[in-house]
Amino acid sequence: MQMWLVYVLVLGGVFFLFIAAIGVVRMPDLYNRMHATSKAGTLGVGLILLAVAVFYQELSVAARALSALAFIILTAPVAAHALGRAAYLAGVKPCEETYIDELAGHYRANHRLESVEKKSPES
Repeated sequence: MQMWLVYVLVLGGVFFLFIAAIGVVRMPDLYNRMHATSKAGTLGVGLILLAVAVFYQELSVAARALSALAFIILTAPVAAHALGRAAYLAGVKPCEETYIDELAGHYRANHRLESVEKKSPES
């Protein structure tokens, strides 16, 4: 019975990692790709780490697998947000199908260029 649970968890993890890979290929822009990889990838890796904890049934292995799972769950959304914000500030445009840009007008245009020009010793 335990092996069937491990099989189901691993297959579920592989399925969600496959969905994340398809999302990287099929999504139209950077922001949608990041969404697909951060959500489906986190779930896929989480299911595989749970399978590892169930398979080995040792406290030390389960503790390491669950701590790795907690680390991934806590850091993946923060990393995706930081990358998305950096891309937006760098000027990466969303696809044409994006109707609402809620960040428009909240950041100055060319903010990065202005800060680099201020630090330039050639002035």
